Order: sequence, then C-alpha cells, then structure tokens
Amino acid sequence: MDRIREIVQERGMEDPSELGAILKSEMLNILGDEAENQRMCQFEAERSEHSPFAIMVLGVNGVGKTTTIGKLAARYKREGKRVLVAAGDTFRAAGVDQLDIWCNRAGVELIKGNQGSDPAAVVFDAIHAAQAREVDVLIVDTAGRLHTKKPLMEELAKIGRVMKRELPGSPHEVLLVVDATTGQNAIIQAKMFNEAVPITGIALTKLDGTAKGGIVIAIRDELGVPVKFIGIGQEIDDLRDFSAKDFVEALFVEEQPA
Repeated sequence: MDRIREIVQERGMEDPSELGAILKSEMLNILGDEAENQRMCQFEAERSEHSPFAIMVLGVNGVGKTTTIGKLAARYKREGKRVLVAAGDTFRAAGVDQLDIWCNRAGVELIKGNQGSDPAAVVFDAIHAAQAREVDVLIVDTAGRLHTKKPLMEELAKIGRVMKRELPGSPHEVLLVVDATTGQNAIIQAKMFNEAVPITGIALTKLDGTAKGGIVIAIRDELGVPVKFIGIGQEIDDLRDFSAKDFVEALFVEEQPA
C-alpha cells in the first residue's frame, strides 16, 4: 500500500478506476518471477550423487497436508519417477492411515513406524530405503500439532538435521502447506516453521470454494518464499502449478450471488 500511495502521488492520479491495474502490478511484483515459482514443480533440480530428491512437507493439522502429499506423489509417479513417502507424523494414527490410503491411490510405497515412535527414526529408515531402492523422490510427512508448541518445532528441526546428515544437501525442498482460508495467523505459522526448518516453497490448499488465499502475498513479502502449488479439490490430480498472473486476476473477480 505504501508503494501504491507513492505511485498515485508521483503520477498525480485522481481516477480511482485506475487503481486496479496498479494493485495487480504490485501484487505480481511481490509474488515474484514465474520461473522461480515453478523450478521445483518441473523437477529441474539436478540429481546429485546423494539421491533421492528429498521433499519435507510442513503444516499444521487440518490444512490439507496429507492430501497434498498424496497428490504430489501421484504427480511424480505419472512423470515416471520412482517415489517413496515417509510417514513422519507418528503421533496421529488416523493421519498415518489417511496417508496410507493416499499412497495406495497414487501407487507409491509408504515407510511408517509404530504409533508414537521417534519420527526422525522413521525418516532415517526411509532415506536408507530410498537409497537402496534407487528412488527418485522421497516425500517426508511431518507432525502438524499446534505451531505454538515448542516441542513440535524442536522435533521438526531434529528431522531436518537427520535428513542433512544421512542425505547431504537435503531436504532439497521444504514445502509449507497453507490453508487458503487462513488469515494473519498463517504468517505466524510460516515464521515459526521457517525458524525450525527454512521453507523453500508454499502449497496453497482449499482454493476450490470461495477462499481467496491472499495471505500468501503477505507471506511472500515477509519471508520471500515462493508459492509453488495450489490445491483446487479432493481428487488426486487436483494439484496445479501456481500461476501468479492467474492468481492475481482471480482475486479481482467478483463472485456472483447464488
């Protein structure tokens, strides 16, 4: 808004109808370069000698983390990649069961431990299983209890350390799943997760209803983290590459009354 006020003053603008184009332009500037947003989506990261390509997925409970992992696994499987998923959220039996269902749908294998077991130990086993089986992509699920609980952040940091130790250079991507209906609290979530494990991308879920998801503009502005995916439904192929241009245009579409 500060930048928009500057532009209005610089140009001596008096017609409010001209503000829409300026708003869109400034939002696009914040959301960043399209090529950067899609770098991981297109799987262009060079595979190092330390295969596989490891993706760590973060997010509080209820944001659609499990479904996003399932959709992501299915996407890479369709591209011909060998995929393995690690059930790093060992405290929610229902969460592991749900992840198992999504992995079956995607046709990929799931590595899991006993309920309540050390999540880092499950990830350790998954990394070595992925290396032994010459897997291309390893997707690591993590716990999503309330982000205000310090032990959760310590646990995530521990998983990050184990990944880095057992698979140098990993996690190659740290994806934060954000519910599009979340307001300012999403910024707090992003900051706290980012302190535990530096985030490299955002997956914005639940854009299939009236949700707008404009909060990602604030997250992008504050943390510099690009949006990489959007979830638009509950089907396994309802995961799309993020398009900043399409997203900004959608923010300005007036919803028609039912």
